[in-house]
Amino acid sequence: MRPNHLRRREFVALLGCAAATWPLAARAQQQAMPAIGFLSSISEEAFILAAFRRGLSDQGYVESRNVRIEYRYAHGDYDRLPALATELVSVPVAVIVTLPSSPAALAAKAATPKIPIIFSLGADVVELGLVASYNLPGGNATGVSLIPTPLTPKRLGLLDGLLPKSAPVALMVNATNRLAAAESKIAEEAARALGRELIVVPASTAGEIDAGFESMTRQGAGGLVVWQEAFLESRRDQIVALAQRHRLPAIYPIRQFPEIGGLISYGANTSETYRQVGIYTGRILKGEKPADLPMQQATKFELVINLRTAKALGIGIPPMLLAVADEVIE
Repeated sequence: MRPNHLRRREFVALLGCAAATWPLAARAQQQAMPAIGFLSSISEEAFILAAFRRGLSDQGYVESRNVRIEYRYAHGDYDRLPALATELVSVPVAVIVTLPSSPAALAAKAATPKIPIIFSLGADVVELGLVASYNLPGGNATGVSLIPTPLTPKRLGLLDGLLPKSAPVALMVNATNRLAAAESKIAEEAARALGRELIVVPASTAGEIDAGFESMTRQGAGGLVVWQEAFLESRRDQIVALAQRHRLPAIYPIRQFPEIGGLISYGANTSETYRQVGIYTGRILKGEKPADLPMQQATKFELVINLRTAKALGIGIPPMLLAVADEVIE
């Protein structure tokens, strides 16, 4: 056999071995990369993901470079959450992140007693059974608490100063969330203290949101408080548009509402909160345990006022309120 022919055969054989080896190496690298399960009760939200990824990056983790993320979205259908959580457990993943909402966190907690769970929500996480205590969570879950008590009374008080004294106030809740009844009770007590009638409006679908605004109008509601709840936040375009159409002053839970034309918002800086969730997720990937990571508390709360919307509604914002606002959109 001629030497040149031999060398060509050896080269072809070597090339074939390399081609067969490369996919195996790539699969091995992918399998070695830790996986995060991302469970959401709503659909993809760019500002949530951006903040969460910043927190991960602070801990040295970048998606597709040294960590992969398995996304599961319930798209507002909370009944799907248990099955989606079970899917993530079977992947398997190293940690499950539930952003946002208590239904997602509770579904993950029910699906696994072992895989670490990191969450963020604005309810009493001890009462919900997610952690044993704020300082010593115990078990497999921890995260960030937006606030230990609901902010609805504060929002009612802020809106109260902008409305005629005789007008009822509406509260929009998602009745499929198990916390809705307790939230409604808290709001009723706060409205009574202000001398106002409260109209509770259940809305768990886009159609129910439309119907809710029609109902508020018929009942003469002078203003609206939107509950801090994942599905309602995800429908902010629809809710703000309907509030404008019905000329209904409304206060919202997060700044993303006034940024698109809502009147006013008061609540925690959720971008910072979701970044903190990303940081805790990175720490878990590095080997820390949820039981040893105390619940973080949201520390920054912001008041955002859209002055353009106030003028369009014919509402005068008191100078003192404007002075304490974190941002005024003009």
